[in-house]
Amino acid sequence: MASSQSSQSDEGSTREREELPCTSRDQGGPQPRPQLGLQPLCDVVLHKKVDELVDFLLLKYNNKDVVTKAELLHSIKDYQEHFPLIFSKVSECLYMVFGIDVKEVDPPGHIYALLPVLGLTYNKTLGGEQGIPKNSLLIIMLSAIFTNGNHVSEEVVWEMLSRMQVFDGVEHCIYGEPRKLITEELVQEGYLEYHEVPNSDPACYEFLWGPRAYAETTKMKVLEHLAKVHGTDPLSYPRLYAEALREEEEAAHV
Repeated sequence: MASSQSSQSDEGSTREREELPCTSRDQGGPQPRPQLGLQPLCDVVLHKKVDELVDFLLLKYNNKDVVTKAELLHSIKDYQEHFPLIFSKVSECLYMVFGIDVKEVDPPGHIYALLPVLGLTYNKTLGGEQGIPKNSLLIIMLSAIFTNGNHVSEEVVWEMLSRMQVFDGVEHCIYGEPRKLITEELVQEGYLEYHEVPNSDPACYEFLWGPRAYAETTKMKVLEHLAKVHGTDPLSYPRLYAEALREEEEAAHV
């Protein structure tokens, strides 16, 4: 997801590709250092516990519940001493794969809220009310549009998504049928606009931000998200930062 969000440019130039580099390196930022005295946790057990905790937190997210550290510790039982590592991996997975941000809202009480990334209120899931959130594909689309000069061709979109193993007409385990999601559902929800490019022959189509995207988030939030994915700072992308800042200043004067 991180790679697809940042590998496209609005002009296709080398300079712009360098501005948002490919993230083949680790995208989770600094990882917790092993603590002296802890028994090593094998990858199989680590992945199992991460999967279990992700499932638990997805249920909490769908129910709009907060979660306490005590509940998290209880859910991993005999591996509580490895909580920092497991929780770090779980938080990264929820953020990158499902578009969910785990934030501590009451530090003294160790209470965490599960919030949609970018402040988006889109809550459709694959599989009904207790299904899998599809927020991350919306985040990818909004990021791609912004970094490609505020419009992105359908051809570029499918090329980008194919690198995530998301293909036109092929059912996906998280997103369902991706064409239906991005050309129908997200358009009907007002997050995307999907238009034929004027005077194109043969006809081709492009995506733009829809009115609900502009109402719920900002380009600055998208840029901050991309910077977080890459472990850098929004100022590292001067062209995008200048555009996002200009838009924020214009909004402040409305």
